[in-house]
Amino acid sequence: MVEPTALFPGKRESVATRWRQVYCGSVSSKLVQRASFMRFHKTVAVVVWYSCLSCGLWLAADDNWPQWRGPALDNVSDETGLPAEFNRDKNMLWRFEMPGPGGASPVVWGDQIFITTTDGEGGLHLICVGTDGVEQWRRQLQGNDRAVRMDNANLASPSPSTDGQHVWANSGAGFLECFDMEGNPVWSVDLQQRYGEFDIQFGMTSTPILDNGRLYLQLIHGNMRDRATTSTGTVAALDAKTGDEIWQHQRNTDGRAENKHSYASPIIVRDGDREFLVTHGGDFVIGHSLDDGSELWRCGRMNPPQDYNPFLRFVASPMYRNGRLIVPSAKNGPVLCLKTDLSGDVTDNDDAFHWVLEEGTPDVSTPLLCNGLVFLTRETGIVLCIDAATGQQVFTDRLLAGKHRSSPVHADDKVLSLAAMAPFWCWLPVANSTYLPKTNSAKTPPHHRRLLTGEFIFAHPMRCTVSVYKRGRSQSHERILRMIVTSPMIGRGQYPL
Repeated sequence: MVEPTALFPGKRESVATRWRQVYCGSVSSKLVQRASFMRFHKTVAVVVWYSCLSCGLWLAADDNWPQWRGPALDNVSDETGLPAEFNRDKNMLWRFEMPGPGGASPVVWGDQIFITTTDGEGGLHLICVGTDGVEQWRRQLQGNDRAVRMDNANLASPSPSTDGQHVWANSGAGFLECFDMEGNPVWSVDLQQRYGEFDIQFGMTSTPILDNGRLYLQLIHGNMRDRATTSTGTVAALDAKTGDEIWQHQRNTDGRAENKHSYASPIIVRDGDREFLVTHGGDFVIGHSLDDGSELWRCGRMNPPQDYNPFLRFVASPMYRNGRLIVPSAKNGPVLCLKTDLSGDVTDNDDAFHWVLEEGTPDVSTPLLCNGLVFLTRETGIVLCIDAATGQQVFTDRLLAGKHRSSPVHADDKVLSLAAMAPFWCWLPVANSTYLPKTNSAKTPPHHRRLLTGEFIFAHPMRCTVSVYKRGRSQSHERILRMIVTSPMIGRGQYPL
């Protein structure tokens, strides 16, 4: 067993410290001793922890986590009672070793967990693991993996999705495949044959969005060395049961050079009687009709022509919640908070915005909105907390050491985020914005909990992913809360979906 050592010997006496003591209790932060780099070569672990509460209550219907960012595409779970810490000997239910690294998020339906991965030898796979930790089946996907970005990324970055009857798996190799829940193939589409060969520097990592029997795709790419042309992408809707195309739309913007490439994923926005698909790339965020893909509105303002950055490719995806569409950019650029009653080009229409943050965007992580707060987790490990109503900064602090590329999840009035080159996860309680510490400390504060696995999550930076869901056992009146965490030891899935 790996012996931990103390990381924070003391605490700062301040209002923020007293807040942390009240809401976090006594936190014993620990640092796992360094393990051999080669020991974790090609290893990817799926870790499940649990908390059993003998509450004597009958449970509601089981919740699922059917696609990346959860049922509402907002990375928010209504789960409660989650454990505050775990390691190999505490609150860990089981571990499952994967055949190789990957950047996809696990999805959960019923008692099945689905994850795409590489095998370390050029193959791409979809694996189904039961919630008991036992593998049910695995299927090799079409196409071959390839290492990109100096071997720090691969083509197993798009996440799968499921509706409980079928599971869909996509990869950067360009094949979108459908299986039933027993792993039998149903259909397969070669997206490059249908929509043209991908021309994107670090691989097509965008995850298709499953919604009401359709799969929505954004394929935004192009020759970045051709400075004479601007961005042209394809947005498409497919019938999820057959793979047949329902519609496609050509997406044109003024994006040039590397900005022709987008690694973001689309989302669906529903606000009252308004609903639309949102795509992100080529210097613009654009809203599309769900009926035919036609453009409803667009917004730039993230890469102004007078100070144009030809390398501001978008990686982080937009997110929507409670009437606010949060749109990140890249490389410490702006963050937009848009309204939803939009039409035409709203780039210069101030009435289209709730607020604009001129700098501080996450470069990779998708923003999180919960309890009236927007959390922006920067690649440097610094988090910015923004008041969702006003756009004013509540606090900024360093929560994680080293690279940080995971998208945070909200559950149990806590924000869960995962470090890239450190052996921990962290909880940041957010029960009420009035209690949040207003500090500008550059040091890692003790107000978050570090959840240790006893090993390094990464040897190279990529993103970790989390799915939170619940299963009920009404017979014993036990409530079992579980979290699925994929933690690649060698990060090759550079960009999130």
